[in-house]
Amino acid sequence: MASFLTQSVLKLFLVISLFQISLAGRKLSELVQDQPQLLTYHNGPLLSGKITINLIWYGKFKPSERAIVSDFVTSLSSTPPSQSNQPSVAQWWKTTEKYYHLTSKKSSLSLSLGKQILDDKYSLGKSLKNKQIVELASMGDQKNAINVVLTASDVAVEGFCMSRCGTHGSALGSTDGLVKAKKHSKFAYIWVGNSQTQCPGQCAWPFHQPIYGPQSAPLIAPNNNVGLDGMVINLASLFAGTVTNPFGNGYFQGPAEAPLEASSACPGIYGKGAYPGYAGNLLVDPTTGASYNAHGNNGRKYLLPALFDPSTSSCSTL
Repeated sequence: MASFLTQSVLKLFLVISLFQISLAGRKLSELVQDQPQLLTYHNGPLLSGKITINLIWYGKFKPSERAIVSDFVTSLSSTPPSQSNQPSVAQWWKTTEKYYHLTSKKSSLSLSLGKQILDDKYSLGKSLKNKQIVELASMGDQKNAINVVLTASDVAVEGFCMSRCGTHGSALGSTDGLVKAKKHSKFAYIWVGNSQTQCPGQCAWPFHQPIYGPQSAPLIAPNNNVGLDGMVINLASLFAGTVTNPFGNGYFQGPAEAPLEASSACPGIYGKGAYPGYAGNLLVDPTTGASYNAHGNNGRKYLLPALFDPSTSSCSTL
């Protein structure tokens, strides 16, 4: 969802991040559902063609934790699974293709996992500003790419937990000494934080007791990791927003600085029958008791948010 930023904070952010083009995030109002509205197309480009997803890991992450996210990324474009492995992550992602069919450009999108960059020495410290998130995102390839910055649980990020769980935007790429950056040098990026120790009740719901709103028992995380399973939820939401509104002039509803996008238009909905405080009817692993709604690669299970289906003007769940 779009970040709840006050005007003063937004102005400060724009001053210190002159090369940032657009901003959208996942809010903390996940438990408060709004009636879905038709998302308006603002005539800007969508991400299209062959796009590489680069993962920038900032801080300490175990290899098993990195695998949870990388398996999710590869699951977005995996081949159709067998009947026993449905519904799937790839099936969930297909809803975003409907946005491409609505534009006159008739473009298409193909995603693949690219580089994984490890910065486990905290090169910029453990307290990051928005400008530093863009700096980290710039470490990935900037052509035909989405650069994803994932911060560890002991890293504080400006606005994290107070107003947002993650964000997406675009920035000007390296100009290689040129005075003026060309329009095509913009690249898309995403930031998601690990909320396990800082605010799991806000950014890892429904895998943790919410700190506000209707109270319900937390669900068991499908990969047995509240922080990383929560990150996947936020990352999934931001992927959908990134490809359908990469530069702030694609599909969204409301003000451009705080837009409702393909996923953030459907807050708190994961399965049919969802209502505030209740994620909806989900699949349950008979062995672990974990709740999920999508199968992924390497036997993974994930919980993914509903996406706004432009063909039905409603929130679509698996």
